[in-house]
Amino acid sequence: MKPIRTYLALLVLVAGCASTTAPPPAPTPAAPAFGWYRDAARAQQVLRIDAALSLITVTVRRGGTFARMGHDHVVASRSIEGFVAPDAGRADFRFRLDQMTVDETDLRTKAGLATQPDPDAIAGTRTNMLTRVLDAERFPLVELHAERAAGKGDKVQTLRLTVTLHGVSRTLDVPTTIERGAGGLTASGTFILNQSDFGITPMSVMGGALTVQDPMELAFRIVAAPQG
Repeated sequence: MKPIRTYLALLVLVAGCASTTAPPPAPTPAAPAFGWYRDAARAQQVLRIDAALSLITVTVRRGGTFARMGHDHVVASRSIEGFVAPDAGRADFRFRLDQMTVDETDLRTKAGLATQPDPDAIAGTRTNMLTRVLDAERFPLVELHAERAAGKGDKVQTLRLTVTLHGVSRTLDVPTTIERGAGGLTASGTFILNQSDFGITPMSVMGGALTVQDPMELAFRIVAAPQG
């Protein structure tokens, strides 16, 4: 049943690598949105996202009659880049699909997952997600644009978040905890995305007896600090 296990995370938002460590980053073109922050920095504070302290995780869960035969999975980005303009209530950031990790033990434990897939299952998951499902060569980036929608000055704010994945953009309101200090800030929260919202059909095998559930559980902690 090993091939079935490797298919269970095919349609996760992001992809990982066989050993749970991210490969060296490939060159990435400058994002047009990032130019706004270069200009804005002349008149207001602009913070840069600290990739070493920031983390996005996605949990995808199995379903169907034979769900016990597979694994739930956690994939994560530790290579987030972007900027935050606190006074403007705006942030833009992104990460590459091919720099994700898959099923780090600590992250699986935090997500409440008791089992650990073997390296072959992780490798198969990564290959299928990148090539057969997400077409990461054509769409290598997940891009996010956030604007403050409500709660200015409050610790818990509503951010209007636009997620662009696989060439499709979707916008939703996300309750976010904002903590400011030492000139920087930390934003954290959780939300749900459906694979089908991005034109992705959740994987199903054995006539639907083993499936990937449509909802994906995303959690984020974005740390931004003064530049330079």
